[in-house]
Amino acid sequence: MKFSVLMSVYHKENPFFLCDALNSVYSQTTLPTEVVLVQDGPLTEELYNVINTWKTKLNIIDVVIACNVGLGEALNQGLQYCSHELVARMDTDDIALPVRFEKQLVAFKSQNIDVCGSWISEFDSDPSSILSIRQVPESHADIIKFARTKNPINHPSVMFKKTTIVESGGYQNILYFEDYYLWLSLIKNGAIFYNIPSPLVHMRAGFNQLSRRSGYLYFKREFNFYKSCHRNKLLPLKDVLKNMVLRMPLRLLPKAVIAKVYSLLRSK
Repeated sequence: MKFSVLMSVYHKENPFFLCDALNSVYSQTTLPTEVVLVQDGPLTEELYNVINTWKTKLNIIDVVIACNVGLGEALNQGLQYCSHELVARMDTDDIALPVRFEKQLVAFKSQNIDVCGSWISEFDSDPSSILSIRQVPESHADIIKFARTKNPINHPSVMFKKTTIVESGGYQNILYFEDYYLWLSLIKNGAIFYNIPSPLVHMRAGFNQLSRRSGYLYFKREFNFYKSCHRNKLLPLKDVLKNMVLRMPLRLLPKAVIAKVYSLLRSK
């Protein structure tokens, strides 16, 4: 089966991480037909050098955006250039395990699904030193139930049908919550989900990621996310209020405390 890989890069990203990510795509047991790489605004010389180097090994399709528009809109634009119905998302600082695409293609061949994710293993600086594994439910019914309180799909691991995403309206401009909002929209539209119950992606996490998910600004964005979910009937009011009470106050705690809570939750 032919499929595309969809990635987005902007100027603040680390060229060494991008090189590792592209190398993990090149090292797959089943290679993609193309890698649609969105340049979300002007990049650094180092990032351009990495991209040009990998063009000799991968069929990289450049999608150039004049100024930075953010992940959601960048992915929407990149999706238009994907030639195939199946599209695998890949972040530019994560590492896909060699069998990732092969296993996801098998899932699409054997099941009637629209979205296929997997578990992810999280690391800080060394991918051989795993901090935790983010497990998500396998079956469609359990995914829907899980989505009422937490993001049910690990975005860096996902492969989906392009038509399903486009017909739902694609990614919305909800910073940090573009993917969660998309899954809820797809659930409302009747899309079928499945998660492979094993880690297929090493995701760069650690304290830096926690820093991005804390503070007053993140608190405000999470509030707007839940407000949009209620307004568009993606979540019932009782779930919105419950999530706000249980999750949002954590964003205002000191980062060291958040790291401890995060570690405890992952260990469970």
